[in-house]
Amino acid sequence: MAFTLSAEHDAIREAVREFGENEMAPVAEEHDREHKYPEEIRRKAAEYDFVAPSIPIDYGGAGMDKISSTIVTEELWRADPGIGSAVGSAGFGTNMIIEFGDEWMKEEWLPKVAGGETASCSMISEPAHGSNVAGIETVAEKDGDEYVLNGNKMWITNGTVADVGVLMAKTSPGEGHRGITAFLVEMDRDGVSTDKITNKLGIRASDLAEVIIDDVRVPEDNVIGEVDKGFYQLMEFFASGRTSVAAQAVGAAQGALDAAIEYANEREQFDQKIKEFQAIEHKLAEMATKVEAARSLTYRAASQVEKNNQDVAAQYSSMAKLFASEISVEVADEGVQVHGGSGYVTDYPAERYYRDARITKIYEGTSEIQKNIIADQIL
Repeated sequence: MAFTLSAEHDAIREAVREFGENEMAPVAEEHDREHKYPEEIRRKAAEYDFVAPSIPIDYGGAGMDKISSTIVTEELWRADPGIGSAVGSAGFGTNMIIEFGDEWMKEEWLPKVAGGETASCSMISEPAHGSNVAGIETVAEKDGDEYVLNGNKMWITNGTVADVGVLMAKTSPGEGHRGITAFLVEMDRDGVSTDKITNKLGIRASDLAEVIIDDVRVPEDNVIGEVDKGFYQLMEFFASGRTSVAAQAVGAAQGALDAAIEYANEREQFDQKIKEFQAIEHKLAEMATKVEAARSLTYRAASQVEKNNQDVAAQYSSMAKLFASEISVEVADEGVQVHGGSGYVTDYPAERYYRDARITKIYEGTSEIQKNIIADQIL
């Protein structure tokens, strides 16, 4: 299927690429080495509408379509996956607020996130429940006009830097996915505590945390959407989220390819540039072909998400997420190989892309989960 980007899409790509080259790439190694969250870069990115670009214009966002936001994600990760992850994830959970939240939630929080004033987070995964959302153990018990929340959330992006989060909890324990409700939780409420996770393989500039929810009280007005409908609400965003991860993977792969091409043009062996060796030429050719194939599938998935073709979008987003993440790791691996010994040290970005790309095969549903989904669709 042919797919052509518009002039507006090309302009967005150029703008994000320029921002990435000027603001992100020069400090990428520092942020990775120090596990430093790029708050200043996030605020600056918001000035260009690169933070949560899908937030509607009425609430301070850019109101970008899915293809445009996919391009933004790709280019942020191309510049640097770690900082790109931090900037690109600053609006986690806002899609739930946009679609199902009350007006007061939108007016209070969406402009702050879109403007770079703060970040949001989505609290779903737990120590014993990653891919199995229906198995979460966090509970919400009604007490008058309030809910009392208790649980333990793990691998929460923006956990220590967010001021607000969307939390999934069981309001009807024992009912599986039919008993889950989404809550808006302000992160400064009594009983909310966070512990930053720093021993990560990659995307070290991105904030990751464990969040403890201990007798946290929220008013019933903080319910997002309907009680016991949280899982069904969440399902509406899986295709979009997986397409975003595919875009991350494409960006990381392209960044690794760019680094390999640059090195091949500089490095000399046996009195000639290594780009003149056929073995290197073939590696680069295969890498470029894989990246382009992953990009095409990702954009196709994005177009289906934009059209709201839910069944088709579910299939293609899983295909894109699976293929792009696998390709990203392969391309990053070959990028290290092109660099030789130089690819194994932090003097060059090749090793960082190699480490950063690996996460795309895990979160938003592992590669194995994506294969299950694809098989269910085609069978």
